Amino acid sequence: MIRVHASPPVSSPAGRAPLALAASCFMALLSALVSVPAAAQTRAKPAPAAQAPAAPAQDPGQPALLQSYGDWGAYAAKGAKARTCYALATPKERLPAGLKRDPAYLFVSQRPAEGVRNEISFVMGFDVKPGSAPKAEIGNVSFDLVAKGPNLWIKNAADEARALDAMRKGARILVKAQSLRGNLTTDSYSLSGLAQALERGQKECK
Repeated sequence: MIRVHASPPVSSPAGRAPLALAASCFMALLSALVSVPAAAQTRAKPAPAAQAPAAPAQDPGQPALLQSYGDWGAYAAKGAKARTCYALATPKERLPAGLKRDPAYLFVSQRPAEGVRNEISFVMGFDVKPGSAPKAEIGNVSFDLVAKGPNLWIKNAADEARALDAMRKGARILVKAQSLRGNLTTDSYSLSGLAQALERGQKECK
């Protein structure tokens, strides 16, 4: 089972929706909205995600685990006005191994009420150095990422569908970024189970 630990909400410059993570003891909820620099994208899409216990949550807004598939989990949460679904994974390996940092996550989110479909987003567990060039690599294909604090998204919206297709077909994805302190890091995620978790989330949030 994927475990999500606490991480503070974040906000970003005008232009795109947020990745804000709040979680503790298998219960959490992403709820804030932020945006990405206009130079990267102008679309506004929230990327909620977090982990909840397998048992039904007491709070209807709490995300609940629908099913685990390989190294991925499918989740859903019903908000006051809309339903959110997402596939979630944590890294299988983090390099440098001895570097102390917060947990990291990879999300693929569905928010039909907001026009959000298959949004790929990352939490790095540290603030990414401004002006650096974070990348996601799947096999021999790489995608530029845009950063805001500890959060990353696919920089070019037109590449998102291509990135997701590569993720469906690939075995792993490497996320490379530089921290504010200058540390060069690589998070390696297994893609086993992604296709099934994504399909389940899409069905829950048609």
